[in-house]
Amino acid sequence: MHIKKGDKVQIRSGRDRGKIGTVIAVLPREGLVSVEGINLHKKRMRPRQQGKKGETVLIARPLHSSNVSLVCGSCKKAARIGYRVSNGEKARICKKCGAVT
Repeated sequence: MHIKKGDKVQIRSGRDRGKIGTVIAVLPREGLVSVEGINLHKKRMRPRQQGKKGETVLIARPLHSSNVSLVCGSCKKAARIGYRVSNGEKARICKKCGAVT
C-alpha cells in the first residue's frame, strides 16, 4: 500500500470529495485507510457510570485506499505516487513534480 500513517491525503470520491485530511490509521490487509475528520458517523454510547447520561460520538470510519490520493508536500496537489531506488534506499516520488514525498 502506498499510503502511510501521517500522510496528507485528498478524498477522490464520496460525500467528502475534495477534502484534505491526515491519515490516522492504515489497515493494509483490508485495503482501508482512516482519515481524520473524514467519513464521520454518529455512534451512540451507553453511560459508563450509573446516574450519567449516554452520549453521541462522531467516529471516523475507514475508506478504501483507492478513494484517496496522496497530497504532494512540494506542489501541494493530489498526485499519483511512484518509487525510485537510489543508494539502496527506496523513496516515494510525486509523479507531477518529481519531488520526494
